[in-house]
Amino acid sequence: MSLLHVGYELKEQKAMDISAFLFLSTSFFLFYFVFSHTADNITQSQSLSDSEGTTLVSKDGGFVLGFFSPGDSTNCYLGIWYINIPIKTVVWVANRHNPIKDSSSVLMANSTKEAGNSKVQLLDSGNLVLREENEEKPENYSWQSFDYPSDTWLPGMKVGWDFRTGLERCLTAWKSLDDPSLGELSWGIELHDYLEIVMKKGSNKFFRIGPWNGRVFSGAPKLRATLVYDFSFVSNKDELYFMFHMINTSLISRAVLNQT
Repeated sequence: MSLLHVGYELKEQKAMDISAFLFLSTSFFLFYFVFSHTADNITQSQSLSDSEGTTLVSKDGGFVLGFFSPGDSTNCYLGIWYINIPIKTVVWVANRHNPIKDSSSVLMANSTKEAGNSKVQLLDSGNLVLREENEEKPENYSWQSFDYPSDTWLPGMKVGWDFRTGLERCLTAWKSLDDPSLGELSWGIELHDYLEIVMKKGSNKFFRIGPWNGRVFSGAPKLRATLVYDFSFVSNKDELYFMFHMINTSLISRAVLNQT
């Protein structure tokens, strides 16, 4: 029997003590989750099935959550990808280190809260969240995939640190085009007196853009706001992060850390 917490560790990061969990399973173990062919959310009375090909679709039709097999691999993963791009472009993978070997997988949502009406929802941003029915504030979500990035940085996704929990949000490359498990390269904010974004190969610095001078990262002066997107940098006692937002929301934009 295998049990996977979707918000599993990135590298040696400590597991988070969160109030809600998502689980994946083989035929031995049943998942708690919700499903509908065209819905963007599921409740605790529903499920998502690999064998039936069921998916969740964001309300604006930009993203889909479902089971997939990358490249030539026969392994099965739970992931999120764009709908309107001809070649399947995956932006997030739940079970990167725990592939499923058959098509008998079922996904379900399980909230540990004693009361409330929880649901899992795929937002228009591509963020998969577990929240109470009437809860709209991101800081009050029980769980969200944006806290556990894969290799892709999406608009509205934080790269950085939550000092309250010790959570580091960073990108990690896939091992190969057929294998989404953690590769050698990572990309995130390094904490020291002069904050900078660093790419590492293992534990060694491979590339850096910085330091932050209060307006831009001096090592990458062109990484600044344009007519298409803008950037936010936040640093306080609770968290430190860098993110970008789309000004022209009709365009698709992402940053990817690949194997090279």
